[in-house]
Amino acid sequence: MVMCACLIQGVKSNLIRDSSMCGIGGMLGQPDRVVLSRMIELMKHRGPDGHGIFADDQCGLAHSRLAIVDVAGSPQPIYGPGKVGIVNGEIYNHLSLKSESYGYTTNGDSEVILSLHKGKANAGEHAKWISQLDGMFAFAIWSENQLILARDPVGIKPLMRTLVGDSLLFASEAKALRAHEDYVPAIDNLAMKVRIAWEYPLDGTTLFADVHQVRPGTVEVWELVNGYPKMTSIAQFETQKIEPEISWDDPEGLLESFTLSVSDRLMSDVPVGIVLSGGLDSSLVCAVASEAAEIAQQPIPACWTVAESEDNPDWQAAELVASRLDLQHHQHILESDTFHSKLPDLAWHGEDLDVTVLFFQPLFEKMSESVTVGLCGQGADELHAGYPRYRELNNHSTMVRERLNEMDAEVTNLDSDGWWNENHSPEIHTKSLQDFLQFEIDNGQLSNFQLRLVDRHSMAHGLEVRVPFLGSRHRNASHKLPMDWRLPANLEEKAALRAAADLTNLPKEIVRRPKLPAGRATSPRMIDSLLDELNPFVEGIAKKNKNLERTLLKQPEIAIGLGLFEAMHILDGGRNKRVGDVSDLLQEVI
Repeated sequence: MVMCACLIQGVKSNLIRDSSMCGIGGMLGQPDRVVLSRMIELMKHRGPDGHGIFADDQCGLAHSRLAIVDVAGSPQPIYGPGKVGIVNGEIYNHLSLKSESYGYTTNGDSEVILSLHKGKANAGEHAKWISQLDGMFAFAIWSENQLILARDPVGIKPLMRTLVGDSLLFASEAKALRAHEDYVPAIDNLAMKVRIAWEYPLDGTTLFADVHQVRPGTVEVWELVNGYPKMTSIAQFETQKIEPEISWDDPEGLLESFTLSVSDRLMSDVPVGIVLSGGLDSSLVCAVASEAAEIAQQPIPACWTVAESEDNPDWQAAELVASRLDLQHHQHILESDTFHSKLPDLAWHGEDLDVTVLFFQPLFEKMSESVTVGLCGQGADELHAGYPRYRELNNHSTMVRERLNEMDAEVTNLDSDGWWNENHSPEIHTKSLQDFLQFEIDNGQLSNFQLRLVDRHSMAHGLEVRVPFLGSRHRNASHKLPMDWRLPANLEEKAALRAAADLTNLPKEIVRRPKLPAGRATSPRMIDSLLDELNPFVEGIAKKNKNLERTLLKQPEIAIGLGLFEAMHILDGGRNKRVGDVSDLLQEVI
């Protein structure tokens, strides 16, 4: 395998560090410690190892901590001269950013954010120092009557907000907003139609009315103006721009960029595991991580696989990879009642409609019994054009348009909330592969769907999942790839990544293995059986949602997902996680 030891020789020396994976929340205007405590309670799964609250007469911050290292230290909120902050995430370059003049009170990576913050300024000025951070993060800083909210460049870590009365509420998960008694969750009908048409939310929307995301790579500045919270400035500190070069012939460089990203994400003094589906992306993570760990004299990460049976192609491919790389391999067959027992959890934690990703819950639950940090292969398909829709742009555009028409969601009717514009039209952003890839990066396919689901379902079990394909080095290298190295004329997707993988010791049949849909590939028979069993509810859910009826009848899995979403998040104000049989929950909705 091609890998330079010099690339990762510094990993071991950086092991002792604080990780701040957690749930964060807060309020600007009328801060209430009771509300902040309820926020922590609603997100305690994200941080079961401790909590902290700050509140003055204008702003309150709440933090729920998942302790990965420095268990007895590095509490949050973190205090600095005239400032206080809460952080969710990892700053991989924190050591190089540390200033000798700043009086650090912790040994963790999060405090470097406070040290870079120099005082009150507009969002554009804050963007300059935030742009130095390399990692996955969402944070809030309160200083000089100014609240700063920021989120990492690709949106790996979540952060959303809403206005309730005289208060701005913000949190890692929408369910935490219900800590305020005046907030009542409701469905955003426009965002729901868009979610169903494109299969992911667009832009800064959520499925909840008046709940918006802080956009990836964005910093927002909020202040109290005449006693009411107002966003006084906003700026992007990093954008993702696809700029393909005319030609390319550097698989070694692409592999090197990925190796550096993996090495950064191995920094931990707690056990690290790998999600292994048997596909190219997760297999490449295993190949690179195992060698990197060995060179750095770290424990070789074990890997985890779940599937519905031992004859499942993913199961067998994962076995081949683990055997070739000599990895400890934890394999778990999904129990026959998995979908019935786990679907309410999936709907509660996911805050989404997709029931085909059910395997996330048992997978992350099993991993969390042995490790606190995981690596996964998310992001490779977006960077390297791995999804089938990239090969069928016209068909995809037609499908989205047909769904919009079925739901009476004409483009001309979609600009009422101020976020829709003509570029959202499927006919425009599918003109070329480059246009489509850029649209999906800019408008939320990766951050609003793939990354959010991984974050929700892993953090539901106190498991931090890192995403090496989205490391800055590999992102930058991937953005320069010509389109025919992402999707060549023979339509073998991810050609450049496969060329890089050829330089590793992965089996050739894995390097050439085609992309399969994650959920259905893992448990196709179980999903079909579930949909057959719950089919009587599909018509009832569709009829209840008249403007969605035709589309829901064509997508029964989305109909079931919508029913469970309403049951878990909308009924009775969604104040508490509801329990019960899936059929009973759906019957309540109908």
